[in-house]
Amino acid sequence: MPFRFVASSRLPTAWGEFTIHGFEDSATGQEHVALTMGDVADGQPVLGRIHSECLTGDALHSLRCDCGAQLDAAMRAIATEGRGVLLYLRQEGRGIGLVNKIRAYALQDQGADTVEANEQLGFEADQRRYDMLATMLGHLGITHLQLMTNNPRKLQALEDLGITVSNRIPLQAGANPHNLQYLATKAGKLGHLLDKP
Repeated sequence: MPFRFVASSRLPTAWGEFTIHGFEDSATGQEHVALTMGDVADGQPVLGRIHSECLTGDALHSLRCDCGAQLDAAMRAIATEGRGVLLYLRQEGRGIGLVNKIRAYALQDQGADTVEANEQLGFEADQRRYDMLATMLGHLGITHLQLMTNNPRKLQALEDLGITVSNRIPLQAGANPHNLQYLATKAGKLGHLLDKP
């Protein structure tokens, strides 16, 4: 398995103190992190979220997507529960990378939706992988999740890895006039389980 645990440390945040765990894909050098709070290795279902990196939404507060709002909502929910895991995967732009995401944004400015823009650039609609979760969750001792997600592909990926999802918790946050087409495309073309805003 090319994925390996590297190190852990305390991570005080606006929502409380987490422990951050670093993992690396030794074949590619790609890095991923997990944030945990409380005892997640006690065999009980763990409140969790799989979140793919979105620099524009997570750090720059872009309104073109709902990523930053979902990240904040997930961290707040884990802190409120006092126990949980956030699996933060470094696969920007559904796996196409930051600069290609900006190219996709330019195509969206000309009328393409997010799926069409990726495909016009020669990519699949969603190129994300989830195989690293086996190493990450295994290291953390997590076998059962209550998963905060709207994406059925994440549920299937966990099932394929032998991780039990005892409950899917919808996570809708951040709808605004700038991302209504984006959300409609997620629901209509990618099968995300979203209520209409």
